[in-house]
Amino acid sequence: MAFDYNMDFDNIDFRKEPDKYRVGRGEQGVLMVEPYKGEILPHWRFKTPKIAKESSEKIYEMFEAYKRNGDFVGMDMARKFIQMGHTRARRYANYKGGKKYDENGEVKERDIDEEKAEAARIFEEKWKIVRNDEEYLKQKKAHQKKYG
Repeated sequence: MAFDYNMDFDNIDFRKEPDKYRVGRGEQGVLMVEPYKGEILPHWRFKTPKIAKESSEKIYEMFEAYKRNGDFVGMDMARKFIQMGHTRARRYANYKGGKKYDENGEVKERDIDEEKAEAARIFEEKWKIVRNDEEYLKQKKAHQKKYG
């Protein structure tokens, strides 16, 4: 089942009501699902490789804590933030200021920023770990089977 953007996100605590959570594709809902957004977002940074390393490690620690607590929604949200760290850092690595399109809607020429590319690689390493974590995959399958 796809992520449902029509939900009343302001009034749902997904920790208390995990049955309402849908995994969706990629990073869908990453900035909407509370209380996880509020817990993880303050730690999500990718400006430099050092900052990306600290951020990805902290979010990975949170992923592991959610896993220990049997909190699949938290695990999936941590995975989404790690994935988004990779994709956003990659966007900034490829396009100055992170702007892919010019004022006419045309894709700009890439201008690789090696520092941001390294930040993207750091997040990508953690993303590969979390998306292939056996317990995560087991809980994801169970959640989808039970709730859609």
